[in-house]
Amino acid sequence: MSHATHELIREAAAGSAEGRLHFGQVIGLMVVAGVDSYAVDYRSARATYYPRDGAPLDLPLETPDMPIPEGFNTVALKTAIAGSQRGVVTYPQFKRLSMAAGCVGYTVWIAGRHVTYYGRRGETHVEQFPD
Repeated sequence: MSHATHELIREAAAGSAEGRLHFGQVIGLMVVAGVDSYAVDYRSARATYYPRDGAPLDLPLETPDMPIPEGFNTVALKTAIAGSQRGVVTYPQFKRLSMAAGCVGYTVWIAGRHVTYYGRRGETHVEQFPD
């Protein structure tokens, strides 16, 4: 993976973590960087980015110091997602809200234009990218 690709991914991750880039801006940077997908694991506090060409890039992820409930509350998760899509929920807030909803992680499928969210027992919720 090129240095420029690494820098775009790192900028997207940092901007999102700081709440200064919204989801659509992050996806735009991922497209430019040639990333097909990325996976976030709240339990290991890691995010792994998968470019079309090159090895994956694994980065640490700051997560709230809170337990993730056993239950997977899709209503609460959808509320957090909708707030994020409207730009009223930043990524730091989204992490807290989605974890409180029982989400242990998610995978963003850029080419497929959707995100798959996961619960502790293998539950999933698939959310299409907004148009």
